[in-house]
Amino acid sequence: MNSVVKIFPLFIGVALLSGCESLQSIDRGLYSAAEVVSERDLVTGQRTLSMASRGQQIAQGNAAVEQILAEQKKAGKKTNAALDEKAYQRVVRVFDRIHRVSHLANERWLPVLIDDPSFNAFTTGGTYIVVHSGLMQDLKDDAELAAVLGHEIAHTVANHVFERQTHQTAALIAGSEAARQGGYQAAFTHESEIEADKIGILYAALAGFDPYAASRIWERQYKKEGSAKGLFFHSHPVNPERALLTRNVANLVKQYYHDGQQNPEAAALLDNNALWRKGSESVEAGSGGGLSAILGTALGAYAQHQGTKQEASRQAQQIQMMQALDKQVVVVGEKVIDQHSWQVVWENRSNVSLKDVVMGVLIKDSTGKVSRYVTHVAGNIKPAARFAGSFTLPDLKVAQLQQMQVKYYLDDATPFR
Repeated sequence: MNSVVKIFPLFIGVALLSGCESLQSIDRGLYSAAEVVSERDLVTGQRTLSMASRGQQIAQGNAAVEQILAEQKKAGKKTNAALDEKAYQRVVRVFDRIHRVSHLANERWLPVLIDDPSFNAFTTGGTYIVVHSGLMQDLKDDAELAAVLGHEIAHTVANHVFERQTHQTAALIAGSEAARQGGYQAAFTHESEIEADKIGILYAALAGFDPYAASRIWERQYKKEGSAKGLFFHSHPVNPERALLTRNVANLVKQYYHDGQQNPEAAALLDNNALWRKGSESVEAGSGGGLSAILGTALGAYAQHQGTKQEASRQAQQIQMMQALDKQVVVVGEKVIDQHSWQVVWENRSNVSLKDVVMGVLIKDSTGKVSRYVTHVAGNIKPAARFAGSFTLPDLKVAQLQQMQVKYYLDDATPFR
């Protein structure tokens, strides 16, 4: 940070001597250099690292999606209305309302529905938004779809795809040991996901969709999937944390929500709202604006790097804690309930009580495919106490587990004394 502090006297000197032609020329050069490696964030107005112009982002991002579509066609899979006309019309209808209130409303985008059973949607930084058919089957209403589509548009608005690439390159060039660690990239993406949720929920509210829909999605996913807190570093907030974070955002932006109607002040609210107030570059290039742009880029990258390190450290501590507790939660019994269900009894051999307990099971079949199932346990579990949970496998019979690898684990818990 000392190197950043030393720049301030130079900045003051440039400001005072802005009338000097040579200094003006230097400052304009600095501004040009800043433009090469950064861009002004459409949301906050702050400078963020990016070495790709919007035109380059669109070209590269769209090429990636078009490759996916070509592969779908080659595999004989249908897309869009040919895949599911009703679902695709729904995607287009909701997308149009969200896109209309976004920071990129002036761009011509195309939503795409592809044949994939997973719960997912994504963008690649261009002007496509790809929605999986499995996602459409799981979402309960248009407000939930709006939350997802708003989130994906937000990734491109905030330039997360190309920002991540530039930031990683810069961190490695700078010799950052943290950036070489396994959890760093997951943590960087984790922070981007939180930002995309904020922007996307605001879009949903401005477009007339219930802003609490996002929280409902992640509450439901938590009941279905748990958290997997101790298994690996997470590139997204774990389900219960995400449900809470998105609910907090909804609390802030619900004032802009008019059920079924676009907020008439939507354009103005994109710049100034309860989540952020967009800044601007007040100093022109040649009058200190160049150095200001370089300094703003450096400070922004430094803050982002530090925030990512903190998140990676938080997750590492979380994984360590969960794995330590996992060793103290021991299976003491199993009982078949029916062909597809069985009950497991565990004992808490740790010296702390546990609440909000979720137990999981990992099942690995002969092909190497791993499936994960969870069971939620009610109440508080004291040291030495036994507790039970049941698992149901709709597509498998319990007897088949004898030919598979089965591992129980502590998916989530809050320790207390």
